[in-house]
Amino acid sequence: MARPAAAVLIDTYNHERFIEEAIVSVLEQDFPSSELEILVVDDGSTDRTPEIVKKFAPQVRYLRKENGGQASAFNFGIPEARGEVIAFLDGDDWWKPAKVAEVMETFEKNPWAGVVGHGIIQVDTAAGTATALAPKVPGCFDIQSRKGAQIFRDYMCFLGTSRVSIRRSVLEHVRPIPEPIVVEADEFMSALAIAHSSAVLLPACLTHYRLHDQNQYQFSGDDPVRMRRKLNSLRCLVQELPKRLVAAGISYEAIEVIVEPILVTVEQMKLQLDGGMPWETYFVEQEVCRLSYSTAPFGYRVYKQLSLLLTLVLPPRFFYKLKGAYAAKNLQRYRGWLGEPSPTAAIAETQGAAAELVERDYVPGSAAAMGSARKNPR
Repeated sequence: MARPAAAVLIDTYNHERFIEEAIVSVLEQDFPSSELEILVVDDGSTDRTPEIVKKFAPQVRYLRKENGGQASAFNFGIPEARGEVIAFLDGDDWWKPAKVAEVMETFEKNPWAGVVGHGIIQVDTAAGTATALAPKVPGCFDIQSRKGAQIFRDYMCFLGTSRVSIRRSVLEHVRPIPEPIVVEADEFMSALAIAHSSAVLLPACLTHYRLHDQNQYQFSGDDPVRMRRKLNSLRCLVQELPKRLVAAGISYEAIEVIVEPILVTVEQMKLQLDGGMPWETYFVEQEVCRLSYSTAPFGYRVYKQLSLLLTLVLPPRFFYKLKGAYAAKNLQRYRGWLGEPSPTAAIAETQGAAAELVERDYVPGSAAAMGSARKNPR
């Protein structure tokens, strides 16, 4: 049997509210169905996810495993996929109809590239708002140099699950992904894939990335269980990724650039969860600012230094609770007259109501949607 041009690997866990929308968005791609295979790797769901996915057979192949996290889902699903290119999708996100066609055209035009990423529309379902995010400096890069590593660090948000696609031949150099990385396995996978090839970033926003109360990566700081899970994953990431990058021939200088922000995040999360000395918070927050912003107006720099004095007098855990409340209440709007810092990454951002930025060709769960998905005339 001939290999399909592309495979879609949907990883899911207890996504009964969202998985149908994810699957239908793949079935309705502007891409020949004969050239596309779809696999759903269920990471041990305990809700109605299996029942919902099985309604789409035989167009969708359902694979179930014991719960183990994102890395184990990738390790389980990738060998099952036959496509020359594997595109990854989380079970709580969905794609625009042009996604697969644009990605495959990019691979065809760039035969040396092993990885393709692109912009996203971040949808906050609770607030009913959406933000389109796209790289302002799209194009091809690798991580052989410090400059390339810096590009990867700045634009990793466009190379995560639901927006990254990787050639099957390149993924052979990536597996196995360390299974303690239950979240953030996509960062390990993308970094190592680019180390063995190169990447292309597209400015088009082809994925809808959903923010919701069960998200395992984006969540409020008052959830210690999810924070601990993420912290343990990041610790494994900073232990294992450098070793694999060295083996791939990446320089220590480039590796330092890639790993540095992960290390800072680990230290920040440790202070949030376990506490520490106030001076530790001060230096960690200084590093966060240095890595996040390239320049800042004088007024903002003064304000930042004054606000950081709180780190020297408050216990770390209390400081981060205060910082979380400040962000949740959007109090930063009151210091707008001081000017805003310039982010290190040049990212185009468009905000608006979800209905204005989110395009839907169907109503999830409707009879019309199910009928369209099952017929899949393309």
